[in-house]
Amino acid sequence: MVSSAQHILPGRSVPARRRPGVRATSGFRGSALAVLLVIALLSLLPMVRLLVAAVAPGGELDFGAFAERLAKPAALRAMWHTLDTAFFGAVLAICLGSPFAVAITMTDLPGRKPLGFLLLLPLMIAPQVTALSWLHLFGPSSTLLGMVGMAPPPGTPNPMLGRNGIILLYAVQHAPIVFITLRAGLARIPRDLVEAARASGARPLSVLWTIVLPVVRPYIVAAAALAFVSGVGNFGIPALLGMPVNYLTLPTLIYQDLSSFGPGVLPQITALSVLVGALALAGVACQSLALRGAAHRFTSGTPARFELGRYRLLLAGLGWLVIGFILVLPACALLATSLVPSFGVPLGWQTMTVSNYAEVLVRQASTVRALRNSLLFAGSAALVLAIGVIPVTAVLERLGRRWQRLLGGIVDLPYAVPGVVLAIACILLFLRPLPLIGSLYTTASIIVVAYVMRFFTLALKPVATAVGQISRDLNEAAAVSGAGSLRRLATITAPLVAPAAVAGGLLVFMSAFNELTVSALLWSSGNETLGVVLFSLEEAGLGTQAAAIAASTIVVVVVLLLVLDRFGRRLPAGVLPWR
Repeated sequence: MVSSAQHILPGRSVPARRRPGVRATSGFRGSALAVLLVIALLSLLPMVRLLVAAVAPGGELDFGAFAERLAKPAALRAMWHTLDTAFFGAVLAICLGSPFAVAITMTDLPGRKPLGFLLLLPLMIAPQVTALSWLHLFGPSSTLLGMVGMAPPPGTPNPMLGRNGIILLYAVQHAPIVFITLRAGLARIPRDLVEAARASGARPLSVLWTIVLPVVRPYIVAAAALAFVSGVGNFGIPALLGMPVNYLTLPTLIYQDLSSFGPGVLPQITALSVLVGALALAGVACQSLALRGAAHRFTSGTPARFELGRYRLLLAGLGWLVIGFILVLPACALLATSLVPSFGVPLGWQTMTVSNYAEVLVRQASTVRALRNSLLFAGSAALVLAIGVIPVTAVLERLGRRWQRLLGGIVDLPYAVPGVVLAIACILLFLRPLPLIGSLYTTASIIVVAYVMRFFTLALKPVATAVGQISRDLNEAAAVSGAGSLRRLATITAPLVAPAAVAGGLLVFMSAFNELTVSALLWSSGNETLGVVLFSLEEAGLGTQAAAIAASTIVVVVVLLLVLDRFGRRLPAGVLPWR
């Protein structure tokens, strides 16, 4: 009736019909440009600034000076230490993580889920906490070994200090990376492939060696590359195990130079940072090349599974024994150290005390402030990213696959490069005053911004998985009904992906809460973090108080992981690696 009246009434202009396609296209272009700007500012700009400072410190390209800085004896020695420990740490991580990946993914091993969950804990615990626990386990003042009369004699060098200890802890810290990567490949091997080999008379070990391992060889190479990259950028372990004996890697050399000489050595440390970043990105490139096309080498089906038979309990016991040695025993050593008043005092009912916890959590101003700062910085970064990635992911989902891969790689960049590299990039970006905001150097804001840059990808990936599972029909039906893009985002996309956003926020909080690699170079007086205070206490000889902080952070991480595991039923498949 209204339409007919518009045509027959004289002198009335007919209103043009709204063209949602044009408006939607125009609105989407604006949203896409905004997302590109955000990704460029958070991920690309810091790396470009660092590269420019390294090769053109005076505004002109000077590769000769860049090469001279890298050719210094201290830099060459640190580079060799970095490559040596990262390589052999990756080899040991493969040896440790691969058997767990096969046993948990492809066998009927009892207790597979808890074993997988516990194996992932070293990845969630800060490297400096891992290093501290092993130092207190095997040192001459080991409280735990002293309880059973097995502590080394006083004055004996700690066997964990130096090259061998760093390699061992790299293996422990990065075995979960191997486990996650290999498990993704092993889960795709169809049962038919294994059953055909068994029907031909092949024994289980023969099938594993001749069929399973060749098929997942790309995943093994990728896992080794990721473990190598993690070793190149690791700061907490070589800082506690290498610096006391002057065994420096590139990250610890950068930290030592900046701590000793201040911003005046920026040309030297930017060159070292670019070198570390190049080594890390080379490993990432190897991982990407290894996995290219790997998912399409065989058809998916029911995952293959081996029956362990009479060896089930024996192999399960062996798995728990390994977990006990690499995780439970060091944690017990850390706890025992935190419960004695000082080193050398045996732990007993009369000497057991919680004074160290009271000191660092209640009485000591610097540690209380660091706890508050860590909660505030990590919580702020987690909140900003949990909310911010929802519109970013909604826009990325509408882009083509090529754009998604390109932008995904850029987002991964600050997380792929070592934390010290990102910290130097942030110093270069925010050292001079900027329009409207001034200089962020030596402020708390620079740490929060660095956390947002580094952990952007951790918050993005769970939400991207959730957004990819939303039916397009929902948004199309809402658009036809006249709902704008913001309303569709608020009423459809955001509620559906909220659980994944919460999970991503928790992952960011756990990663940033006791982080040291970034904050070690960015902290200032009054803006200390738990990682920085822990490192400082250990350097000052207050190991019992450092152990109390480390034990407290482990409790926080475990509680958050349990919350995530409980929350995992509402999350898309693949968000939590142990489920």
